[in-house]
Amino acid sequence: MGAAMWIGNKTALVFSFLSAVLIGNSASAQTVHFAVRDVVLKNGESTELAEVWWISADCKSLLKETPEVEIIDGPPGVTATITAAKVVPRTYSCAKPISGGKLVIAAKDVHNHSYTRMVLRVRYKTLMGNRERAENINIALSRQNKPLDGASSRRNDQTNAIDRILNGSCVCCCCAWRK
Repeated sequence: MGAAMWIGNKTALVFSFLSAVLIGNSASAQTVHFAVRDVVLKNGESTELAEVWWISADCKSLLKETPEVEIIDGPPGVTATITAAKVVPRTYSCAKPISGGKLVIAAKDVHNHSYTRMVLRVRYKTLMGNRERAENINIALSRQNKPLDGASSRRNDQTNAIDRILNGSCVCCCCAWRK
């Protein structure tokens, strides 16, 4: 009788846990839907990074106002803004546009090439109270405004390297070892 009671208690515990998890998660959904997590920007460029929303289980917006974004950590010269927009949260199978926003990042006054992690905090004012969410984005920055002719640039580098070797002015590990 003790074993049967133990199995019954165990089954009841598992059932109550699963029902709490399934019922508890159906109240609302939020997301910063990132289609891209790695971003490359040149000086002066901007890109729409994500759509931002907070919805109920029946696809209604729970936002009181447009969410705000703050850069917690990131490269200098990069800004992030959220502009009010109608968005369609397709991730949750919603079909109608709702109130939300679009997250845009821009690069200005970039002086050096860099690859770094940018950490953003998005703040939501919802009908259920204030909420926050953090997102990490890998961002590569380039200072050039116009594209270079890659083939001629590589050819010049190769020609310069050959000239240094032939003239004896090369200081790479292989040439220095031969001297």
